[in-house]
Amino acid sequence: MILNKKTWKVGELAKQTGLTVRMLHHYDKISLFSPSQYSDTGHRLYTESDIVRLQQIMSLKQLGFALEEIKEIMENRNFNPVEIIKVQLDDVKKRIRLQELLCSRLEKIYELLNSQQEVTPEQFINLIEVINMNKDKYFTQEQQEKMFEQFGLEERKQYVSKWAEITAKIRVEYEKGTPPENLDVTQLAKQWNEFVNKLTFADPEISKAAERYYRENPEIGEKFGIDQQLSDYIKKAMSHI
Repeated sequence: MILNKKTWKVGELAKQTGLTVRMLHHYDKISLFSPSQYSDTGHRLYTESDIVRLQQIMSLKQLGFALEEIKEIMENRNFNPVEIIKVQLDDVKKRIRLQELLCSRLEKIYELLNSQQEVTPEQFINLIEVINMNKDKYFTQEQQEKMFEQFGLEERKQYVSKWAEITAKIRVEYEKGTPPENLDVTQLAKQWNEFVNKLTFADPEISKAAERYYRENPEIGEKFGIDQQLSDYIKKAMSHI
């Protein structure tokens, strides 16, 4: 067969982009991102046009769209990749400005503390304001108060710890290839959801905001071993309860 001048095997593409082979396989499975070519031995081969599509997918994902939404957007005849780049660029610039502001205020307080000078309450208030700017994008002030004032710190730590343990058990089943409808998996998913409800007070608006928060800040979810694939797996298991 005739191949493009430049193609990437799935492992090569994963390594160069920082994505995982499992993620690329998942995108192929749901028909979101599939290779344009295959080698004579059946290996996936991604072309330059595939790379362009992958960039568009990752831009939309970074903007907070779910995979199902991304698929619908890209299948729309009016889809404009230039506009997506512009929106993402504006979002990144906003994040940079916020981080620069946070860095500036942290440096100032660090210098004062390091030289044993007094830090005024106003300076700490200004720092807290910047730290909370990111959360304000997702949670209302009322929601934040409800989440962080109802529980004592130790009690909340216990809930999060138990939730992380259940997440790890679900990850094991996922890695083993256990079907999401398996009874053991659905029971774990039920327990997982119960702890989520405790942490969000079973408030649908808080749950929705939290889902968006973790979706747009995947590095936070990854600390608990949750990526998009595991999240989808848990949702499928929940649908069988």
